[in-house]
Amino acid sequence: MNDTADTPLPTCVINCAAYDHKGMRRDITLDQISDVLAVDDGSFVWVGLFEPEDALLDKLQEEFCLHDLAIEDAKHAHQRPKIESYGQSLFVVMQTAQTTDGGHIRFGETHVFLGPRYLVTIRHGASLSYAPVRARVEREPELLALGPAFGLYAVVDFIVDNYLPIASDFRDELNRLEKDIFADEYRRDTIIKLYDLKRELTQLRLAAAPMQDILAQLVRLHGELVPNEVRPYFRDVLDHALRINEATDTMREMMSAAMSVNLSLVTINQGEVVKKLAGWAALLAAPTLITSWYGMNFKYMPELNGRYDYYALMFVVLVICVLLYRYLRKVKWL
Repeated sequence: MNDTADTPLPTCVINCAAYDHKGMRRDITLDQISDVLAVDDGSFVWVGLFEPEDALLDKLQEEFCLHDLAIEDAKHAHQRPKIESYGQSLFVVMQTAQTTDGGHIRFGETHVFLGPRYLVTIRHGASLSYAPVRARVEREPELLALGPAFGLYAVVDFIVDNYLPIASDFRDELNRLEKDIFADEYRRDTIIKLYDLKRELTQLRLAAAPMQDILAQLVRLHGELVPNEVRPYFRDVLDHALRINEATDTMREMMSAAMSVNLSLVTINQGEVVKKLAGWAALLAAPTLITSWYGMNFKYMPELNGRYDYYALMFVVLVICVLLYRYLRKVKWL
């Protein structure tokens, strides 16, 4: 049954619904929130917002009796991932990640207020809508009957699961770059791609790593807001977060090693070029020294009067060059 008033919801309000003790949904307006909460019948309210205005947050603060400091943080994005307790409510900040068409990663934030009978989700920046999340859990009303904590689980699970394909894309891109890393010729684009990949991977780790602390608290603490029946679900998400954190740490080490290997190979190749240049310089130095010696304008040089001295000198220069060439080839300088 839909009891929504004629007054339309603001565009930034994506969802505003009440769920009864059986997990069945009923759409409501913002003004009806206090009426729903006034009746202690096991129901709860779930409000979903996207980049709301300050006036709307002030209204929600009045409806749910939210703490001033938590509302102040919710008004300003760019908060660090965290979980904070304010009396009988929790304020959770999580970073979201989304892949753009160009293959880059954009990051956003989701702020969540969890109370005994309400759940408020606020999205900022790049993030996917939670409408599919609500649709999925509404198909299992017996789980929604566990309260707003299960709705929080569904949102957190959706955020963490979105990290997995991004980490997989990073792994695939790193595997593709390995061929360029060990290529015979130096490619500047390879280092640039590795740097960009490592920068985005570091940002992903900064988003995913704090989820471990948030989920660990939801698994062990806040029993008045998180029923024991919901804790196993959070424990499952915690396992996913640990896997993502381990994967990002491993890939960051692999990227650092890849950049070091690439730079080492470049240095080795440069050394080989210098060796070859030095070898040719040494090969040319012998005839240059000899010819410059006999090119001096002295009148009484004994070798200048012989009939075959010129050919002998040519032969000596040739022998020296051949012997020097063979030696440099042997030591792999040429």
